[in-house]
Amino acid sequence: MAVKLNQRAFRHAKKLVDDGKVERDERDDWSEHAPTAEKENAFLDKHDWSDYSDWYLGVDDEHPDDTKGHYKFPIGDFTTIHRCGVISAESRAGQNDYDDIRDALKTLLERIDG
Repeated sequence: MAVKLNQRAFRHAKKLVDDGKVERDERDDWSEHAPTAEKENAFLDKHDWSDYSDWYLGVDDEHPDDTKGHYKFPIGDFTTIHRCGVISAESRAGQNDYDDIRDALKTLLERIDG
């Protein structure tokens, strides 16, 4: 799997945090706050893949960029960044040795908590 940092999503996330569009929820809330497949599909019905990619800090080049499999490490609900999503993604990135993604998520978490 060739997963790398999605720089566009990282810039988008930092801007949303700076604009106050962040949910400062608890670590374990992500299972309830993560977008469902239905919510992802509804978003894609109204937006393009480029907009969809803004919400995923990782991209997998082994999948075409017009598939959900291309996008990894979700961090929000298509409206706001969720602190719990950032924490969850940071943990998974670290477990899978995606250091660039883990470091970006750590930076984002510090920005949220700062």
